[in-house]
Amino acid sequence: MLSIPPHDIEARLAEHDNKSILRFITCGSVDDGKSTLIGRLLYDAKLIFEDQLANLGRVGVANGEEIDLSLLLDGLEAEREQGITIDVAYRYFATSKRKFIVADTPGHEEYTRNMVTGASTADLAVILIDGRQGILQQTRRHSCIASLLGIRHVVLAVNKIDLVDFRQQVFDEIVADYLAFARELGFASIRPIPISARYGDNVVSASANTSWYKGPALLEYLETVQVDPPTQEKPFRFPVQLVLRPNADFRGYAGQAASGHVTVGDPVVVAKSGQRTTVKAIVTYDGNLERAGEGEAVTLVLADEVDASRGNMLVAPAARPFVADQFQAHVIWFDASPMFPGRSYILRTETDSVSATVTTLKHQVNVNSFAREAAKSLQMNEVGVCNISTQVPIAFDAYKDNRATGNFIIVDRVTNATVGAGLIDFPLRRADNVHWQAFEVNKAARSAMKSQRATVLWFTGLSGSGKSTIGNALDRILHARGKHTYLLDGDNVRHGLNRDLGFTEEDRVENIRRVAEVAKLMADAGLIVLVSFISPFRDERRMARELMDEGEFIEIFVDTPIEECARRDPKGLYEKALAGKIANFTGVSSPYEVPESPELHLKTVEVDPVALALKIEEFLDQRMEEK
Repeated sequence: MLSIPPHDIEARLAEHDNKSILRFITCGSVDDGKSTLIGRLLYDAKLIFEDQLANLGRVGVANGEEIDLSLLLDGLEAEREQGITIDVAYRYFATSKRKFIVADTPGHEEYTRNMVTGASTADLAVILIDGRQGILQQTRRHSCIASLLGIRHVVLAVNKIDLVDFRQQVFDEIVADYLAFARELGFASIRPIPISARYGDNVVSASANTSWYKGPALLEYLETVQVDPPTQEKPFRFPVQLVLRPNADFRGYAGQAASGHVTVGDPVVVAKSGQRTTVKAIVTYDGNLERAGEGEAVTLVLADEVDASRGNMLVAPAARPFVADQFQAHVIWFDASPMFPGRSYILRTETDSVSATVTTLKHQVNVNSFAREAAKSLQMNEVGVCNISTQVPIAFDAYKDNRATGNFIIVDRVTNATVGAGLIDFPLRRADNVHWQAFEVNKAARSAMKSQRATVLWFTGLSGSGKSTIGNALDRILHARGKHTYLLDGDNVRHGLNRDLGFTEEDRVENIRRVAEVAKLMADAGLIVLVSFISPFRDERRMARELMDEGEFIEIFVDTPIEECARRDPKGLYEKALAGKIANFTGVSSPYEVPESPELHLKTVEVDPVALALKIEEFLDQRMEEK
């Protein structure tokens, strides 16, 4: 048995630890051969263990059948059944020259979110193109996303060169097309390589079938490509994940250094508050450290007690991140339901989670031409430039300066699904000029003077359901009792404040956003605000609720069957909608999302509107007694 002297083992381990690491992804369109390429690379480089080979189903190899090398990467049962990549598959391997982390990403358009995940930490992208197909839209989309995510080096792998008879002309034409297309993407290097992932041509070693190609094989290039190192170390960023307080004598801030380094005794600043302190100790499970750097998970003990909970960052005093509640970002949309400005989402950064709204969609980026195109919404897999407003300020860097602290995801408030990802460009400086002004006469004082509780009564239901009729009756009843009220009606508001809005889904979202802000101001004045709007979407009603103080928003579902609404048809709208003369009419050609848990559910069929208004009055009186 071969034995290695201990000093040789230590030397080899030290040599291995000192090798550089290249993180790269494979991407491209469906069936371009991404998984097969990585499988072939590992197989030909003898980097696959025998038990892994056994799992590939080698029963027929002796009879001339081929090993399906893509199965090394496609680990999910659904992937093997369909012959596609769905999730991101990571593989770690090393050669004598370098260590590698490769992310095999899906080609299907519906799994673009997984491609974004794989690309977010990569230094280089291997973009595959089927030699028979040429450049496809998904090739362009993945190239555009790779550029947005900060990847600066590309290998253009023209695959299946064997299926076009190894012709140089095919290769040259594809390369010329791609270079012309990618000119605007800002890649530092693009290395074209003709390959056959199935048979291994130019994957690990040069192929005799492409004698006209004089460049390196793929593995040789990956071993030697110089990924530009940062010109200088990034500033210290330590997102706080958890505050540890096992006893009264210890308070530590646990997390992982996102960038830079810190040493015991170094000054640090709490990003959001600006509080200054110094690092007293750097604690780990294995003992204390004198220094911690990027990627290390540690607990920092500070010299002073500061307010630095989860969602905050400890940072270098001389290079602080931005702290703002408005910024511009590139957004990649994942969800089948489009993104609309004005709709409320949850925005999550490295450690923070806040309510956020896309205030403006400035333009959509055409992934084919990179032209900036006007748009009112972002559809699935589209890229746009947006202004975003968060409910409270967050700490961040520009993505180009720091990937870890410059990215975020967008989460649907109802389903908790990740519906988008964003890369922060810069804060909006107007946020520095706009601050809350505190007044001595507040909502409580105004409400007390009126002997009432500020309330927003939000009537929602189909057109013709009776919202305005019930609201008007309630307004008369409350006015007679000396209450201070105001009725906001959908039609009346569209004559002034919202006269510029139509009835598309995007305009309806903006319609409700504006009205909700007005209702909030009126509630701040201590009024009882009656809002009578169809407001067909749950997201917008939820957004309106969250603008108000706890218990201030009362959702009233005026429940009338559409058949009854059409029979009443007080404005003749249903007749026109059913005849196709009115587009985007709620209940006919546009959906109405029924409230799930309204405070009041009013069924109007054969019930007098005044009786329903009295029922609301009784509900309000009970609330006042409970106060």
